[in-house]
Amino acid sequence: MDIKHEEVAQTESSLLASFPDYLGAQKLVDRMSDDGFPVESVRIIGDGVRTVEQVTGRMTRGRAAVAGAASGAWFGVFIGLLFGLFTAGQTWAWFVFISLAVGAFWGAVFGFVAHWSTRGRRDFASVMTLQARRYEVHVDKARAAEAAKYVL
Repeated sequence: MDIKHEEVAQTESSLLASFPDYLGAQKLVDRMSDDGFPVESVRIIGDGVRTVEQVTGRMTRGRAAVAGAASGAWFGVFIGLLFGLFTAGQTWAWFVFISLAVGAFWGAVFGFVAHWSTRGRRDFASVMTLQARRYEVHVDKARAAEAAKYVL
């Protein structure tokens, strides 16, 4: 079987503006879009991308168990609702309740064990994000002159 790959044509682009944060680049492109500019020819490029990990608090075995119970409960509700689709009458509510309880229990067990198994090597919770040093708005060279009016 022959699979054909479609290639995306890269056109030459021109730097229109540079911003220290994404919000500035987003506002420029939004203004261009609101004015009817063909934004399909615009790119927002993040330059100097890095990961930033924001520590949100201390992680204890208890907090790990509670977080595991919460995620397990959501999963249990989902499974209970799926099984509940195939039941008649009020039985579906019992499926949801029992699945929630079982999911919360096993989620707590797995959360506790997962944290315990690290033996204190990671006793904190965090959220990881990507950030760029700057954000550049580029536009296809064919539309560069038309786009220049947006950065005056």
